[in-house]
Amino acid sequence: MGGVAYRLLNHSSEKRGAMLYQAYKLVDDVCAPARIGAAGLERRLRVLGDMRPASWFWDHAAAACELVELSGFTHVHPGFGVDEVVGHNGGGAPVRETRAMGTPFCDLVRFRRADAQGLPRVLLVAPMSGHYASLLRGTIGALVRDFDVYVTDWRNARDIPLAEGVMTLDGYVQHVIDFLRFMGPGGHVVAVCQPVVAALAAVAVMAEDGDACAPASLTLMAGPIDTRVSPTKVNELATSKPIEWFRDNMISTVPAGLPGAGRKVYPGFLQLTAFMSMNAERHARSFGELYRARLARDDAKAEQIRAFYQEYFAIMDLDAEFYLQTIETIFQRCDLPRGRLAFKGRRVDPGAIRRTFLFTVEGEKDDICAPGQTMAAHDLCTGLRPYMKSHHLQPGVGHYGVFNGRKWETAIYPRVREHIQTSD
Repeated sequence: MGGVAYRLLNHSSEKRGAMLYQAYKLVDDVCAPARIGAAGLERRLRVLGDMRPASWFWDHAAAACELVELSGFTHVHPGFGVDEVVGHNGGGAPVRETRAMGTPFCDLVRFRRADAQGLPRVLLVAPMSGHYASLLRGTIGALVRDFDVYVTDWRNARDIPLAEGVMTLDGYVQHVIDFLRFMGPGGHVVAVCQPVVAALAAVAVMAEDGDACAPASLTLMAGPIDTRVSPTKVNELATSKPIEWFRDNMISTVPAGLPGAGRKVYPGFLQLTAFMSMNAERHARSFGELYRARLARDDAKAEQIRAFYQEYFAIMDLDAEFYLQTIETIFQRCDLPRGRLAFKGRRVDPGAIRRTFLFTVEGEKDDICAPGQTMAAHDLCTGLRPYMKSHHLQPGVGHYGVFNGRKWETAIYPRVREHIQTSD
């Protein structure tokens, strides 16, 4: 390993990036058979444990194999799994999932109840930040009870051929505009985390152009409108180095053998490793809780932890141009709140929004997008009357709790639903 590190340090940043991804792929290819083998062995050991419930050995061995199985990242879309929705009256209804349209970089996936017609249309703008849109499974499951839901399902950059071009921040904004036009007039937008800037920019451009498909409402949830407000560790990391450092140290080249070979990307494995290092003790405790839950035969708790990490470890790469522009434009220069954000050379003016109702949501304990960073959109949307702007700060929840989990279901979603329905 020392020789590999020496060679990496003494190569140009381009060669270093290519070697970094190749090294990761090599390790992943070597470890994959061990994880697959551990998964098979776990199932066999669990059967033996059920046959001999008094034998602690089988349970310990099976739990250890499960940890080995979960110990690696995957690049496979986990699927949304939103097959049925429980209505407000307690009854169930099947959910239809279809691909409405798509581009080389994104599929627009539609979810609607089989028993519902004419529901308000909602575009759920998912983050392009290292995880698949399936991370919003809980968000979709709630929205589809009352709305016709369209989701931006971004594709893994390492699977996109280089001939398709590159993804940029302008491209992201254009995708939101194009999807809203596809949905038609009277739609609504819900943006979660990173894409709140792009969503606000898209609505501002459409408003300034008098676009008939500009949405009736815009909900921005836990996103970095103004990262100068109560900076978090994520914000501090983004501003601690010049953009050249990120270009030289965080960008890799997709290796040969993959569809996107040669594409410059910010690898998902770097993103997730950085996030996990911020909360290393918490993740270690979670794996320990999984192990102990299996020994105690508390399968409900164990499956909950397992399901989280299966989703969390399913990663995707970001196009390098999009990643670098996001770091520089949103986190380092704060172009949007300073009135400098541009879309295809024209200044983005949130003050042009006059007919779209605005709702912002934040979590009290959010350590990724601190309270105040999303609410900053209210100061920018000067063309909206006070009654067209509202805000909700949810006590006791962190970043993911804003759009997933019990508080999302019981406290936050009802307010989102009311905002959309009264704006419709």
